[in-house]
Amino acid sequence: MNKNDQLAIATIRSLCIDTINKANSGHPGMALGSAPALYTLFTKHLVATPKDSKWFNRDRFVLSAGHASALLYTMLHLSGYKISMDDMKQFRQIDSLTPGHPEYGWTDGVDATSGPLGQGISQAVGMAMAEQMVNKLYSFGDEVCNHYTYALCGDGCLQEGISQEAISLAGHLKLNKMILLYDANQVTLDGALDLSFSEQVKARFLASEWDVLEVADGNDVDAIDAAISKAKKSKDKPTMIMIHTVIGYGSAKQGTNKVHGNPLGAEDGKAAKLSYGFDHEDFYVPQEVYDLFANTFGARGEKALKAYNDALAKLAADKKTKDEYDRFVSLNGVDVDKYLPGVYPDFVEGSSTSTRVASGKALNYLMLSMPNLFGGSADVAGSVMTKLDNGANFDANNREGHNINWGIREFAMASAQNGMLLHGGVRSYVGAFFVFSDYMKPAIRMAALSHVPAIYLLSHDSIAVGEDGPTHQPIEQLAMLRSIPNMDVIRPADERETYGAWFAALQSKNHPTAIILSRQNLPLLKESDGEALKRGAYVVSKEAKKADFVLIATGSEVSLAVAAQALLLEKGIDVRVVSMPCWSYFEKQDEAYKNSVINLPKAKCVSIEMLSTFGWAKYADTNIGLDQFGASAPAKDVFKKFNFTPEFVAGVVEKLK
Repeated sequence: MNKNDQLAIATIRSLCIDTINKANSGHPGMALGSAPALYTLFTKHLVATPKDSKWFNRDRFVLSAGHASALLYTMLHLSGYKISMDDMKQFRQIDSLTPGHPEYGWTDGVDATSGPLGQGISQAVGMAMAEQMVNKLYSFGDEVCNHYTYALCGDGCLQEGISQEAISLAGHLKLNKMILLYDANQVTLDGALDLSFSEQVKARFLASEWDVLEVADGNDVDAIDAAISKAKKSKDKPTMIMIHTVIGYGSAKQGTNKVHGNPLGAEDGKAAKLSYGFDHEDFYVPQEVYDLFANTFGARGEKALKAYNDALAKLAADKKTKDEYDRFVSLNGVDVDKYLPGVYPDFVEGSSTSTRVASGKALNYLMLSMPNLFGGSADVAGSVMTKLDNGANFDANNREGHNINWGIREFAMASAQNGMLLHGGVRSYVGAFFVFSDYMKPAIRMAALSHVPAIYLLSHDSIAVGEDGPTHQPIEQLAMLRSIPNMDVIRPADERETYGAWFAALQSKNHPTAIILSRQNLPLLKESDGEALKRGAYVVSKEAKKADFVLIATGSEVSLAVAAQALLLEKGIDVRVVSMPCWSYFEKQDEAYKNSVINLPKAKCVSIEMLSTFGWAKYADTNIGLDQFGASAPAKDVFKKFNFTPEFVAGVVEKLK
């Protein structure tokens, strides 16, 4: 290591110490241990630039161990991103640009929201997949999408189950342009790693079809540089670089859990800085360190950005590539409206189909005009109908395929989708049985927090699953998804509404959408409306004269409500039926519209949904739902057992009269 390297790394470590000490909060351990690794990556390899922090062909970097955010902010500050020294001094303070864990879209230069351990690895896998997808979407792919994806993880990330799902998938897909730096410091928050972990990590990665490199000394910049250089040359495997570090390097408590998540304090911090040969006031950065970053990271990134912009200009001027270029620029900007079909297909009046089948039809209908749509399911493509009829598989031998076989990896699937969308240039969907959204929930929450337009196709949406019984019958999952901020949850009532749900989901630019689908056939309702769905609720079956009650339902229960409406009218009780496929859409409407749809007080409203009644009190005083687990039997018998029949619904309304 030369003197310039030593000074820069000492500066990085010192700034991390000062940042965390001033906040009196943070995680110095990994920040100090991994400083040489990130210094090497940024100054010698990473291709990106603060001149345009979102330019498409930059390398991506994900800090999977997001608690080491002080290190990332330090690197971004030194690299010239919009993180000032004052921002560093506001670490972990209200509304600062340097929050406790990195947040995409909030802090300049951050490529992914991270922190929940292990998810960053999976997001990086998704980014590496998207890089290959976009590269093959265009004849000029090498000029506009040809980069590496890097991630930094720690021991904690590798203990989380999602990490193995992601590692297994990356190896299977031979994502050779993904490079994972592993800070192997052998310490977790509660103590030494061997208290909870004795795994042969190198063997694990080798068994998962990764290349594995090892750096014995985490302070050895030359060895780290050589390892990254070798990893970049891999032709058919992702690479894990195991870097042996000392947690909290320089602290009197180095090598122990005491330095994992506690500030060093003034005395220990000063002693640590002196051990690096750095004797300066707090928050001091020598000008030569700024210059070093400008002359390495900065110069390399600006050169690459210019080459990219020159390539775009040439493509835009070339008549042969103009249409393809326009599509690349448009779809990279999530401008999908011009690619959506302008009309709905013809629907067969009187027909009956499950909304999962309708979703499959809609997907294939949309794929005809959406060239960058990729997706699949967690080994249930034939049940959730996520397969493109004329689409090839995306795999290690074919990067042009649009069908993704995720395997039984629900969590990694959802998290990798986040990475695909964070990367950009593709639109995506993933599918699973609704009850197994429990396995996906942390990644769904991250999608909402990251403001990415993920799409989830979740079928087998109620006790209508029948014989598989309560283990496979969702009850509380709908309420769970609806509770997530910045999340839209749509439960369509028939084929027309299902198409409307797809159109709405694809038009989203900054929030995820879950489309909840039935296994059983549902009748095409006479007055259903895919466009009205976008308002969240609408009158799907009007009252005969003047409504005595309003029945509000979603999904399969809308046709149940319509059947109950007919029975009630025979008894002289006039009711309105409202289809409410999406609560969040409805809440965005003005009061005049909402009152025009639900035109009676809550005492005169009845909700009907074969799931938990949690939350329905907002719209109705009487809620017909299921606040217990289901049962194993044919669907018709389960419906009868739990009173989801037109006669029961009508009886409930009669008693309110």
